[in-house]
Parts: sequence; C-alpha cells; structure tokens
Amino acid sequence: MQRFLHSIWLKASLAAILSLVVLNIFTGCRAYSPRPKTVIHFVRVPRGGHGGAEIIEPISGSVTGFVSGQQVVLYAKNGPWWWVQPFRSRPLTKVETDSTWNTVTHIGAEYAALLVVPGHQPQAKIGALPPVGNEVLAVATVKGVEVLPVVSKIIRFSGYDWIVRASPSDRGGEMNHYDPANAWVDQDGHLHLKMGERDGHWTCAGLNLSRSLGYGTYRFVVQDSAHLEPSAVLAMFTLDERGDQETRTELDIELSRWGNPGKQNGDYTVQPYYVPENTAHFSIPPGRFTHVLRWEPGVASFRTFSGKTGAPGVRDLAHHVFTSGIPVPGGETAHIDFYDFFHSRSGLTQSSEVVIEKFEYLP
Repeated sequence: MQRFLHSIWLKASLAAILSLVVLNIFTGCRAYSPRPKTVIHFVRVPRGGHGGAEIIEPISGSVTGFVSGQQVVLYAKNGPWWWVQPFRSRPLTKVETDSTWNTVTHIGAEYAALLVVPGHQPQAKIGALPPVGNEVLAVATVKGVEVLPVVSKIIRFSGYDWIVRASPSDRGGEMNHYDPANAWVDQDGHLHLKMGERDGHWTCAGLNLSRSLGYGTYRFVVQDSAHLEPSAVLAMFTLDERGDQETRTELDIELSRWGNPGKQNGDYTVQPYYVPENTAHFSIPPGRFTHVLRWEPGVASFRTFSGKTGAPGVRDLAHHVFTSGIPVPGGETAHIDFYDFFHSRSGLTQSSEVVIEKFEYLP
C-alpha cells in the first residue's frame, strides 16, 4: 500500500513539474516575442526650397509600432540648420489613435520626423539630427518635392504690385487660412481686405509688396478701424521673409484690441513684441487716419494723424520713436494683413472688412 501511494505521489509530482515547464516555455516565448519595429513614415511631403518665415504647407505621415503618449517632432532644413516645426511654441505633433500624424511646416530643402517619448523637450534649432536612442525612438528624413513655381495673384494698388497671400499663417496666435479672393481694389483705387466664412471655413486676407524698398517713409491711409471687432487685427508692417524663425526683423503698425474690448486699439511695435519697451499703445477714434513709419538707420519713428494730407497744423493723434533693436534693410517688404486673433475662441462669426485708401513710400 505504501508503495502504491508513493507511486501516485511521484506521478502527480512529475505531472506538476511538466506543467510548470510547459507554462514557462509558453510565457517565455511571449516575454521574448519581438515587438513590431518602430518606424516613422512620410505620407504627404511639401515642396522643397527656402520659403521664408511666412510660407507654410501641410505635412503628414504615420508610425509603425506606435505606443500611446509618444509624439512626433518635425524639423525643416534651411542652409546648415534644422528648425523645429511648425513653430517654436508648438514643437510637438500628436500621433492619432490610428497611428497617423498631420500638421503644417515652413518650407525647407529637407524634412525630418522624429518619434519621441512623452516629456521630450526638442531644441528649436539644431545642426545635426539626433540618433535613435534614449528619448528618440525613430528618425526619418525626406527631401522636399520638386514642383513648378506657384503662380500668385497680383493686384495693383497705389502704383505698386502686391502679392496676395494664399498660404496659412500663425500670425493670429493660431493657424489662420488666407483666401486670395478676400483682397481686391475698387474703381476708386482703394484696397479692400475682408475676412469671414467661405464654404464652412474662416479665411483672412493679406498681401505684400513684390519688391523691397528699404529705409524710408511708409504711409498707410486707413478709411476707418474703430468699427472693427475686438479680435480683428489690421497689421501694416515691414518683414524680411527670408529671415529665420528665431528672429523677426519686423516693424509694425497694428490696429486691434487683441480680443479685449477695454484695450486700446492701436500699437506701434519693434519686434519682438514681448519686450515691454518695444511696444507703444494708443487709441484711435472713428474716422480716416494716416499711419506713418519713418525707418532710418538705428531709428524707427511712428506717427498717426487725422485725414490723409498731413498738412501743417494737423496735430498727431499718436507718435513714438524707437532707437533700440531697429532692423537693417535686407529682403524685407511692406505687408498688409487682416486677420482674427485666436479665432477659435474669439466668437467672431460675422464677416468683417477694412479699406486702405492709399499706400505711399518716400525714400
């Protein structure tokens, strides 16, 4: 009897040991089964070239082996540098649940997409792409697509040719889209800029001179701006679009309350605006006003007066002189933009229009 019980115990022990071995084999296989290789792909690639700070195009792709929480960092290459995209303030692109990603980028000769772990802090400008390892899980690069030059809409205003904007911009604090149909010149020679909804999409208006003028006096006669909604912005400025995204060589006359009904509705600015001494505020009542920028070496003088002649005896509504951070002429051109500031939260649904009667330049 004792032998019989010992035999039963021995068989049970062997069965248990065999079960553990089999279990370990299967769990071991699962533990060491290879995960899908992490790869980042491009699906939509923008054109190649040097588009400057204001030209933006869509870019998209997908990720193989994506894990929730991972994000994409995009770079566009101009010259020897890679610049984070689409903006320094928005350096990370979300990967959707279907493993796709979609955003916009400034134009570059090449584009790079990096898949990174949660918490990664990308640099705004780098000389070389980081290798895979640590916080970088995958890297892909692609050259910009070769396409025929884009034929832009040109309008004639105040004796100058102006290129009408068609590409998106982040000038309004977030992505704003521009429709060339929103800018036109009437039979009196006045420039009309409009923004509003078209086919369910909010679009703005903008244009810039086809050539650079450099130092001198820039005069803009605006029919009225006091009627504009608090979030609407009429910006008249000089900008070198060939400049990089890290610095903005820009002088601005901006007519807006920036979404705050109690705020003054006029600003003179030498960029960057976030330096307190770089902005002077003033208020504009209803009526026609002329806004003037006199740009000289080391000096930017602004003034605003009623009417359009500036005859002797006409008092300035506002004036200010800046002597610090004044840019040097390069490839800058005069711009006129009409857009909504943070449109997604402004609540503005009605179309809005502004009229610039005249532009004048004096060396």
